[in-house]
Amino acid sequence: MPTTLNPYLGFRDTARHAMEFYRDVFGGELTISTFGEMQMGDPGDEDKVMHSMLTTAKGMVLMGSDTPAATEYIPGTNFSVSISGDDEAELRGYWDGLTEGGRIDVPLEVAPWGDIFGMVTDRFGVDWMIGISGASG
Repeated sequence: MPTTLNPYLGFRDTARHAMEFYRDVFGGELTISTFGEMQMGDPGDEDKVMHSMLTTAKGMVLMGSDTPAATEYIPGTNFSVSISGDDEAELRGYWDGLTEGGRIDVPLEVAPWGDIFGMVTDRFGVDWMIGISGASG
C-alpha cells in the first residue's frame, strides 16, 4: 500500500452525517467504524464514529471521526493531517521529523485495532496522525 497524505476532520456527534454528505458530493466508497464496534471510548460514545474513510474513484481520501464527549472540541481547529501506509521505515522517519521540536500527543505504538498509530503536534502547531498498517511493532 503506498503512503497517503490526507485531511482528517473532527466533528461533535455529526461525523456520520458529514461523511455521508461528502460521499454524496464527491462519490466513492465510505467505511465507518463506531467506538462501540471497536470496544473503545467512554459510556455514551458507543454509537459515535471512531473512524471513517471516504475513498473516491479519482483517488481522493477524506477521513473523519466524532470527538469523544470528554475531549475538547473547537470548530475551526477540528482537523489533522493523516499520513498512513505500510512502509514502516518511511513512516517512522516522518514521525521522527515531525516530533522534532513538537509535542507527542499519542505515542507511536501498537493501537487496539492492530496498526501502529501515533499523534503529534509539530513545532508550527499542526496536528499529525501517523498510521502504519500491517507493522509488527
